[in-house]
Order: sequence, then structure tokens, then C-alpha cells
Amino acid sequence: MAAPLERHLALIGFMGAGKSRLGVEVAQRLGRPFVDLDREIESASGRTIRDLFVAGGEPAFRVLEGEAARRELRRAEPAVIALGGGAVETESIVHDLKARAVTALVEVDVGEAWRRVGGRGRPLAADEASFRALYQRRAPVYREVADAVAADADDAVLAAGGVEVGLGGIERLASGLHGGRPTALVADAHVAGIHGAVAQLALGAALAETHELPAGEEAKTLEAVERLWRALRLPRGGALVALGGGSVTDAAGFVAATYLRGIPWVSVPTTLVGQVDAGIGGKTAIDLPEGKNLIGAFHWPVRTVIDPEVLATLPPEEVSEGMAEVVKTGLLAGESLWELPEPELVRRCAAYKIAICIRDPHEHGERKALNLGHTFAHALEAASDYRLRHGEAVALGLLAALRLSGLPTDVVEEVLSPRPARVDAERAWAALGRDKKTANGRPQLVLLERPGVPRIEVELPEAEIRAALGSLIQG
Repeated sequence: MAAPLERHLALIGFMGAGKSRLGVEVAQRLGRPFVDLDREIESASGRTIRDLFVAGGEPAFRVLEGEAARRELRRAEPAVIALGGGAVETESIVHDLKARAVTALVEVDVGEAWRRVGGRGRPLAADEASFRALYQRRAPVYREVADAVAADADDAVLAAGGVEVGLGGIERLASGLHGGRPTALVADAHVAGIHGAVAQLALGAALAETHELPAGEEAKTLEAVERLWRALRLPRGGALVALGGGSVTDAAGFVAATYLRGIPWVSVPTTLVGQVDAGIGGKTAIDLPEGKNLIGAFHWPVRTVIDPEVLATLPPEEVSEGMAEVVKTGLLAGESLWELPEPELVRRCAAYKIAICIRDPHEHGERKALNLGHTFAHALEAASDYRLRHGEAVALGLLAALRLSGLPTDVVEEVLSPRPARVDAERAWAALGRDKKTANGRPQLVLLERPGVPRIEVELPEAEIRAALGSLIQG
């Protein structure tokens, strides 16, 4: 049950779907090589696809295609691979797709496909009636083979990260747990009361255990995770499903990373904070009194299920809290993502983060930009004994980051309306010094050159950082 991070992204679909065009864009966003399988076959044989069909017929071509697909799918480095329209009818290719790739279906209407490629020299696109019949024959095969459907580059990026964004996702939980492996469901009591029954029904016979974590940051304590470690009875072949907000996915993901030296897990974030940030990307962590997220691991979930429908159960303050991460993402992307309707907002934010995390899974470089505002936010949270809500702290942290960047703060003030925190300034400063982004005793800040252009590992004079922190604290 390999994590999506270790697998190729394969694009399948009928002729004229635009797999190659989409594949180039997605490969650039993921920082992966792009392979157009038809072009590889032509390069290796020195002949065009049409000539190969004429010389040996379709059966001979399918043999060459199978060999080329096996060669590319068995390479160790994950790539984005666009397959020909008929590749899914070759059993050996389907076997390798299941074993080594996340497969996304690029759909196209048959009429539009004919308009794009019909009568233009493709061997199987000479006659419209035959073309349409072939489409009808292959359509159910595409659906059976595909792990996801990609209408655009964002969908393909999400598929590469094993992220499903869609209404009713919780009801389809079991589909990502291949082999019916024994599964533990972990949630806090509040979320379990709202969504637990649906999740349990979805898991069916695979559900072996249910466990609860405390709500909020209390889930991210050593005491809470120790209780969960000791209560689990899963074998190494088991899996853990984390259902809840960012604190639950952080803590349960960390338990999955460490229990029996690591078991697969599924992240099911149920808050806006979790769906656009905390529940995706493979970071797991718990807190110490000295600072937030000081103990953790990178452990990419085998699947992340984001169901925007569950956001309707959130109180307004929970939605407002999540908007802080949306504004952060919009500032990093250089787009007003906070103006989008909720389902699209979630999808776009998740795709932006997943692309960065795939390019830099262990935060050695550009992934650090996702910490915009969080150095200050985590210090304020720790100084409040984690009574200050994460979204409120991030909103304040974004104010500080924009001020230190010399940029206007109007979007943060208008969308998030942050209020100064009631915490001890010296305790907040001490927590900032313990932040995991500190190097050689000096805070490493994320600032902006301008919206869409982040600057990472920025060092500023201590007095300037202290002043920025102090401006966030109620005098």
C-alpha cells in the first residue's frame, strides 16, 4: 500500500482528451518528468504510430505499447505519464498501473474528441461511426482502471497526492483501503457524534477498532497519543483513519507514523483549516509546553478524503478560523482565493499545497513558504497554553509577516479582522525562539516580495522581530 508520493501519475482517456497537454502542465507543477508514451514508442522505433499500425496492425502495436509502458512504469523516479487511448485494454499495462501508479482519467465528450482528432491521420479515427463505437467500448474500462477523474490540472495534482475532493467522500472511505485491511477509526467525541456513524458504515467489515482523542490541541499531547498507542491492537498490515479537524489528523497521523514503526493512514479532515491545510501534505505532530509541533514526523497518508459537505456542520467561528489558512494560501499563490465559493476554494487551496508538498515533501526548500505567518502564530498559541485558536493566531501572524514585508495588510484586516492576543510577551518571545524554523538561535521568517512571490529563511534584527510580535499582543 505505497503512498501516492512514491507512485507515478498516469493519465488515461480517449483520443483527443488532451492528456499530453495536461500532462506537461501537471508535470511542471509537480516537479516531475513528463512522459508521452506514444512519443516514446515513436522515438524507440524510429516510426510514427500510423506507420506502426500500417506495418503490423493494432496487435503488433499493442505489444510495443505494453513494452514501453512497462519500461516507464517500472522506473523508480515518479513521473507524469500520458498513455495512449487504448493502453487500458492491455492486461499487463493495467496490472502495472494498479501496482505502480495513481491513475487519473481525463474525460472528453465523444463529439468533442471527434472534432479534435477525427479524420486527421490517426489510425483509429478515420471513420466517425467506428470512432464512436470504440469510445463506447472503452468508456467503462477507463472508469474501472481510474483512481480519480481529472477535469483540469488541479484535479490531476490532487490525484497525484492521493487527495479526493468531493461531496459524499466519507461514504466512500473503504474504496481506498485495498484488501479490506483491518482499520482503526480515530476521531474526537464531537466529530464522532456527527460523522462517526457514516464513517463506520462506509468502512464496513474492515472496521476493527474505534478510538477517541480529545478535541482541539488537547489531542496533541504526549498523554493523549500514549493512550492511543496503548489502546491500538492493529497488526502491521492494518490502517488508521483519522476523522476530524487539524489537531486530530496531526495527532492520529503521528500515531500512525510511529505505531509498529509506521502503518498506513487515511486523513479525513472535517474542518476548513484541515481541508485547506492541516489535514493534507503528510506533516504529523504533537505539541510540548515549550512550543507547538515540536515532535512529529513526515508520514504521507495513502489517501486524503476531503468532503466539503461536512463544512455545513461547522459553527461560524470554525469557518472564520479556516479562512486564515485560505488567506495565507491566496497570498502565497498571488490569487484572491478567499473570494471563491466554498467547494472551489477548498479544491484550489488543497491543490496549491499538494503541488508544493510533492515538489518538496520533507520541507528542505520551498515548502517552508507554507509557514507564512506561522512563526508568530505558533509563539502566540504556546504563550496562551493553546487557548488561542489556531486561525486567530495565524491571522495575527499574517499581519506581522505583511508588515515586515512592507506590504499592505488590508486583506487580512478586512477578511479576518484579527484582534490582539492576551498573552505574556516574554513567554511568546521564548516560544518563538524554540520554533522549529529557528536556525542557530535565530528565527527564520517567511515574508513576501509581493503576493505570489514568497521569501523563505529571512533573518531580521531581533529588535524588529520583537517589535512585530509585540504589536500582536494586547498591551
